[in-house]
Amino acid sequence: MVRTSLPLLIVRLAFVVVVGGLGGWFMQLDLSDRKLVSPQWVPWTVFLGVILSALLVIAIDIWLPRKRIETISAVYFGLLVGLVLGYAVSLALFPLLEENPLRKGIQTLITTALCYVCISLLLQTQNDFRFLIPYVEFSREVKGLVPYVLDTSAVIDGRIYDLVETGVFDNPLMMPRFVLDELQAIADTSDKLKRARGRRGLDVLNKLQARRKEDFQIIDRETPEMDGQTVDMKLVLLARQLNGKIVTGDFNLNKIAKLHSVDVINLNEIANALKPTFLPGEQLTVDVVKPGESSDQGVGYLEDGTMVVVEGGRPHIGRTVRIAVTKVLQTSAGRMIFGRYLAAVDESASPAATSVSSGSRRTS
Repeated sequence: MVRTSLPLLIVRLAFVVVVGGLGGWFMQLDLSDRKLVSPQWVPWTVFLGVILSALLVIAIDIWLPRKRIETISAVYFGLLVGLVLGYAVSLALFPLLEENPLRKGIQTLITTALCYVCISLLLQTQNDFRFLIPYVEFSREVKGLVPYVLDTSAVIDGRIYDLVETGVFDNPLMMPRFVLDELQAIADTSDKLKRARGRRGLDVLNKLQARRKEDFQIIDRETPEMDGQTVDMKLVLLARQLNGKIVTGDFNLNKIAKLHSVDVINLNEIANALKPTFLPGEQLTVDVVKPGESSDQGVGYLEDGTMVVVEGGRPHIGRTVRIAVTKVLQTSAGRMIFGRYLAAVDESASPAATSVSSGSRRTS
């Protein structure tokens, strides 16, 4: 059920009262001087007809709750331009049609045709413009034109603040109120792990607000189409309404947004894109921490979490080894590097356990 706001309810009641007053005025008109027969039931019929017309207008308004301001403004502005052009054309043709008995009809037909053409043109091109009142948009000058709408997972993740610190994100950041409510609910849950994650998300928000006071805001905006929707769906609808992008680390939200043609900035995809690339034959050092699936394989990890499978590394578990990259495999879970064991590395001489050997990079 669509909730009606108090101001809208007052406007509708005022509309009915004003129309009722007009109906009463029509009832009191003296039609006798026009030689019209006015039975007693005619004034009441007129009054009831006016009231029913007002109620019909309100019913249509309630029946169509999802009205787009772009469409309304396109119709309004097209009608206005069509009337102005029709009047101008009528003035231009007046000398030619002055004696023509069909002058009024021709002028009306030309004006109607021009109104139709203007409305049709603006309806077909409304996505190329952002005009509202009428066909003019008032917006605050901000860095960039596309707002980034933050999801709960992006804030809890914490990497969003590091990206902002680097200056990569130069667009305004927005946190919807319903997302903030969800984050607060996570921070107040009885589960210790979830509570810690929620509080970390609130800390990240506080740092973002302190870091970017002008370009970070919490917005309160919920439209009737969001009623009864999940938080993810509300986020998608809001981003589409703002013509913005969703910043998230949630795989499911990423898929939902793409189904609704909403752009997404996935933090996990950014992290994968920033991982170093290795070519076959390059050498690197890695700690072998556990056995692999094959009898002679060992497994290690780079600092960014990339899994490294070392052929011949099982006997060297717990040690730092140098390997030659043989293959790089990109999977849905991330990037995997396969390498061949070359030699053990003296840990005391190694500045880092997971670093590329100096001078081992080769360019092709």
